[in-house]
Amino acid sequence: MRLVIARCRIDYEGRLSTHLPSAVRLLIVKADGSVLVHADGGGYKPLNWMSSPCTLVEEPGSDGEDGVSVWRVGNRAGESMTVTIDEVLHDSAHDLGLDPGLVKDGVERHLQELLAERCHVLGDGFTLVRREYPTDIGPVDLLCRDDQGGYVAVEIKRRGEIDGVEQLSRYLQRLGMSLGTVRGVFAALAFRPQARVLAADRRIACVQLDYDALRGMEPVNPRLF
Repeated sequence: MRLVIARCRIDYEGRLSTHLPSAVRLLIVKADGSVLVHADGGGYKPLNWMSSPCTLVEEPGSDGEDGVSVWRVGNRAGESMTVTIDEVLHDSAHDLGLDPGLVKDGVERHLQELLAERCHVLGDGFTLVRREYPTDIGPVDLLCRDDQGGYVAVEIKRRGEIDGVEQLSRYLQRLGMSLGTVRGVFAALAFRPQARVLAADRRIACVQLDYDALRGMEPVNPRLF
């Protein structure tokens, strides 16, 4: 991971155009290629970002761009983010190694176990392929097939937040590279309205769960032990 603290300006072009005027910000370049721009305020969310897969080309400042350097970040969707760096205050790289992944709390882990046995709750004709299906950025909670034989990736949370939609979006992107078309289902006990809006925008279905009802259901394929 590369961490750069710099006085910079950022211009984004995509579904809309945005401009961040010159200020000191933290630039993060992750090992997977993602680029994030953070300010020292406003919570944990970046001011702007480009998710992997994307390309980053670092160029020296030109006559028309008087910065020390210019980062040109783009993706296959045609979006671009231009970071014009006026002054570098810190630049370092760190090898974080392999991350063991998120350890789910008891409720989320139990929900995953229940839904693995009752995945028809998530959609008509759903059958389980595997729990904790691996991707190169972490495991998706459930990989299922629908009644048409198509793949469905399921992310399970106790509370559905925007972060969960983003997480599932990244999994869908990676799974699509190996499995082809994969639909997404975001399952939670409750949802933030903003999460539902973002999920709908990304064509991810939201399924609200009833924990007590799930615990009271018999599995489709009951086990002897």
